[in-house]
Amino acid sequence: MNITRENIDALNAVVKVDIAKEDYSDKVEKILTDYRKSANIPGFRKGHVPMGMVKKQYGKAVLVDEVNKLLQDALGKYLVEEKLDVLGNPLPKAQDDLNWDAEAFTFEFELGLAPEFEVELKSKAPITHYNIVADDKMIEDQIAHIQKQYGKIVSQEEVTETSEVTGTFTNEEKEIENTVTLTLDKLKGKGNPKKFIGAKVGDVITLKTKGLFNDDHDLMTFLKVPHDDAHGLEIEVNFTITEINERELADLDQELFDKLFGEGKVTSVTELKDKIKEDSEKQFKQQGDQKLLNDVTESLVENTKFDLPSAFLQKWMQTAGEEVMTEEQAKEEYEKSEKSMRYQLIEGKLIQKHDLQVQFEELKSFAMEMIKGQMAQFGQMNPSDKELEDIAARILGNQDEVKRISEQLMSQKLLNLYKAEANTETKEITYDDFVKEFYS
Repeated sequence: MNITRENIDALNAVVKVDIAKEDYSDKVEKILTDYRKSANIPGFRKGHVPMGMVKKQYGKAVLVDEVNKLLQDALGKYLVEEKLDVLGNPLPKAQDDLNWDAEAFTFEFELGLAPEFEVELKSKAPITHYNIVADDKMIEDQIAHIQKQYGKIVSQEEVTETSEVTGTFTNEEKEIENTVTLTLDKLKGKGNPKKFIGAKVGDVITLKTKGLFNDDHDLMTFLKVPHDDAHGLEIEVNFTITEINERELADLDQELFDKLFGEGKVTSVTELKDKIKEDSEKQFKQQGDQKLLNDVTESLVENTKFDLPSAFLQKWMQTAGEEVMTEEQAKEEYEKSEKSMRYQLIEGKLIQKHDLQVQFEELKSFAMEMIKGQMAQFGQMNPSDKELEDIAARILGNQDEVKRISEQLMSQKLLNLYKAEANTETKEITYDDFVKEFYS
């Protein structure tokens, strides 16, 4: 067997594999001999079928199968030995005139080669790492929410500005019939809340959906209409009141503190505020870190310049999936995924350069910390190490979970690398401002 490579350019190559008779003949002969021993052909005793008949019936199929196995094995070894960093998989060149009756065969494969490039983490312009803080307003709002949530519900005769009103929205034409509980601060403007003030159980209030809520997306929640219908919806709905309540705020006392955080963990309003701030900013840190990870990723893709074997990749994508694509479909798919491909190559380069490996013990510890955090959300604050290890062992017995958690751990390692080596600057921002700036 002989394998040669012709480099078309820096990103494309053709590998030629020459297979001679001596490369496959012994294997083919052995398989046919085994077939002869076990073949059941009418008119012949088992094991006494003439070899000529066996070759005539099975010879070509065995030959094709063995040559293909030999070819794939040899090609795989060649790519490893030559340390070729290929994109996609080798593509066999079409051979309409392939003669399986010949003794020697030649096959050619197109290769898409990964580009050579360097990654520079320190961008010219600094990338902002947001330190999201809980300001006084947010803490006060959170305390008010807690007092409301744990407060006592008191029935009312008629609606006031602070009432919780339960009722059913209806519209026959759009087939809307949805029972909800809402507060008047959800309603937009002054006119809509005014229609509710003084209303009693059994009253029917007619409302226009245009400009009904401060946020149009609330139409999806309160009217149960699809997202596309919610935007620009201009109809009249009736709201039939079935219940009116006032929520009496809970006292900020030790009973409430113990209910929220466990006995004796918080003993004053000042400590409550500190605890809310601490817990909130732990969650905000994850959001700030994720924003940094996204922004560094975007910067690296934008500023790390290299070419890709785009024609090869589009050709490979035509047959790589479960369904064959047309040239146009493959081109469209390539354009959608090109940025992702570029980042995968950049990430691979960074992982190799900085030796970012995921070891099993690290993976196990990372999984246990995740489990511990999830258990804390359900009030299990002090699980034993054995309990955590048992759950982690079950999770890490699932290969899909191992892959998912490994990717999360690698993202954390990359984030730590970016924090240490990328050109970043820290900016303090309130949570409300962060949401307005990036999610509104």
